[in-house]
Amino acid sequence: MTALSASLSAPPRVSVPSVAFALAKREFTRFVRQPARLAGSIGQPLLFWLVLGSGLSPSFRPTGMAAMSYTEYFYPGMLLMMVLFASVFSTITVIEDRDQGFLQGVLVAPVSRLAIVLGKVGGAAAIALFQSIVLLCAAPVLGFSTGPLGYLLILVTLTLLSLGFTGLGFLTAWGMASTSGFHAVMMLVLMPLWFLSGALFPVQGVPAVLEGLMMINPVTHGMTILRAPFYEAPGALLSDGSYLGSLAVVALWVVLALGASAWRVGRRERGAPTP
Repeated sequence: MTALSASLSAPPRVSVPSVAFALAKREFTRFVRQPARLAGSIGQPLLFWLVLGSGLSPSFRPTGMAAMSYTEYFYPGMLLMMVLFASVFSTITVIEDRDQGFLQGVLVAPVSRLAIVLGKVGGAAAIALFQSIVLLCAAPVLGFSTGPLGYLLILVTLTLLSLGFTGLGFLTAWGMASTSGFHAVMMLVLMPLWFLSGALFPVQGVPAVLEGLMMINPVTHGMTILRAPFYEAPGALLSDGSYLGSLAVVALWVVLALGASAWRVGRRERGAPTP
């Protein structure tokens, strides 16, 4: 009788998809109400692309790429940078929500911890993907002849990358006490990952030690699968063992980032309140 009474008095548990969608929608709504945030996150990669592309094009002559300008080479790297910065600025809301008391209210509600992770990460990934699509619209103007299936493959890749970066950002933000500390840590981690991804210079021809670091970097494999659809047909890529290997590395990175985030949210600190 006691168990029956307890079950009747317990609040109903909301489904994971509905909670995740509500949190993701909240993240995206907050983003569209801050136009300065959109301008800043798009403007920085665009400035990098224009300045570096114009300055380095005359001296960019890697083996097998003599006919390619640095502006063209750096364009996929700029898209990757867009995803990186958008992810950083989006997952920082985890700390803001904690400071404002919203996160504590969600944690005491009868919702799955996985739903919290999926909602926050999904909303941040949607923001990063939206901003990347804005810059992707410039591809035809630059002369890329990628077809509809190629663009679809690029969007899938951008989605995977945004989930990986936002999962990593969420995992870091959950344990941070201040936004300034989070930003410093993320720049310390993410910028080297981006620099050593092949976004700025090709992997081929670099010193052996540097090449080894680049090959164990999951973002390098993300850069590989992001750049490939601009130059090769999707059918050929999906039968290419090298491409599929890089895709598997990125997918594993996303799964590990999301899994670690879900574990971190469900873990209660011994002797300390849940953040």
